[in-house]
Formats: sequence, C-alpha cells, structure tokens
Amino acid sequence: MDDLHPQEPHGHRPPRADRSPTAADLTPAATDLTPATAHLAPAVRERLATERIAWLCTLRPDGSPHVTPVWFVFVRGTWWIGADGGSVKARNAAHDPRVSLALEGGEAPVVAEGRARIWRAPAETGSATGSASVFPPDVVAAFLAKYDWDVTLPHRPASGRVLFEVPVGRWLLAGTAQ
Repeated sequence: MDDLHPQEPHGHRPPRADRSPTAADLTPAATDLTPATAHLAPAVRERLATERIAWLCTLRPDGSPHVTPVWFVFVRGTWWIGADGGSVKARNAAHDPRVSLALEGGEAPVVAEGRARIWRAPAETGSATGSASVFPPDVVAAFLAKYDWDVTLPHRPASGRVLFEVPVGRWLLAGTAQ
C-alpha cells in the first residue's frame, strides 16, 4: 500500500468536497505561460492546473515499468510530485530518472516524458515544520492551494519527503488522440 500515493499524510486535510479546484484557486505560478507550455492548447493548460490525479511511470532496476497514481502540481512549466522518501517510485527514479506522466481520461490524452530530479529532504523525526525550507516555496504553496495538503510533512516518522521535479522533455498526445 506504500506506493498508492497520496495516503493521508500527517498534516493533510481532505480536499473540499463541494467542487474541484479551478485555475483561479491556484497560485499564479501554477498557470504561468512558459516556453514549455506556450504551444499547449488552453484546455490542456487548464487540465494541468486543475486535474487532481496523474499517473506516474518509473522504471524498476530490471527495466520493467512501475505505474502509480500521484497528486501533482504543474508549476513553471514543470511537473512536481510529492512522495515518501522510501517509496518504490522514489527508489526507482533515483536509479533511473526517466519517467512518464499522464493525466486521466483517454478522450483527450495528455502525456509527457522527462527526467526526474529528486529534491530530498532529510527525515525529520517529530518535526512539525516538515521540509518547507528545502522545497521551492511556490511549489509548496501550489500543493497547499490545490489539495489543502502540506507536501513537506513526512507521512511516516523518519521516512523523509521527496519532491520529483520533472521538466517536460517531450509531450506525447498533448490533448488529442493520435
């Protein structure tokens, strides 16, 4: 069950049930146009800002794929995923940084490939402040705005937190089925 992310980490409050977030709910950095996103249709940018689940594919050491649902934010033209430092996805990305990400729904697929950079925060036993000083503040704010979730707080004592930073190397099927 460790890899079904996100589990209810310490400091997590469930998202509001009355509606899904809109781009207006997110920090301005989450919807900024960058060279990596300027060519994307507005509907794709909106989905990147508001959809709550993406599928992350990492590679196991034997080369086989490992696919898991994740919470994400798309800030400064980059995908960001929070994870437990000891998760399978974090171990896989540390071994081989090549990843793919896909939004749910096959009617208008949005799939991206990139290389994950892992931001690793030390395990903070008993810390109430999490890894806020290690992770980019705009990314932490975007997770809080989108999910009402403090991505810096460890889920398990002594496990530490990681952030995947995944700049898009290539868009595949960006918004239309091919």
